[in-house]
Amino acid sequence: MKEWLLQIFTWWNGQTLGTRFHTWRTGKKVGEDQYGNIYYTNADRTRRWVIYNGPVEASAIPSGWHGWMHHRVDTPPADEVYVPRSWEKPSEKNHTGTDEAYRPAGSLLRPEKDRPRVTGEYDAWTP
Repeated sequence: MKEWLLQIFTWWNGQTLGTRFHTWRTGKKVGEDQYGNIYYTNADRTRRWVIYNGPVEASAIPSGWHGWMHHRVDTPPADEVYVPRSWEKPSEKNHTGTDEAYRPAGSLLRPEKDRPRVTGEYDAWTP
């Protein structure tokens, strides 16, 4: 029951009822990635979309499927043997706004206190 309510009132928790109906009516399943995301296209193969396994997060699409989704390649990775290049990193979710977000050295938001101590050698500018 809770899943149906989420599909009616939210778009970020998987597919909405409209997307479910559109996929059922016109979608042709193309493949599935290692994260459980399912990829679809329409009959004339002009539109492509993904149903996420979990929250809608664009960074959860692997690089092979990303190329197919953006019409850079015509063959989906499910129909070919896709081998990532040595320089490609595995897909990682976007950590912005979480405790796992990147914090450079000196950031006030870093959990550890690695900022240099004030030594008193600094003179503030005065007009």
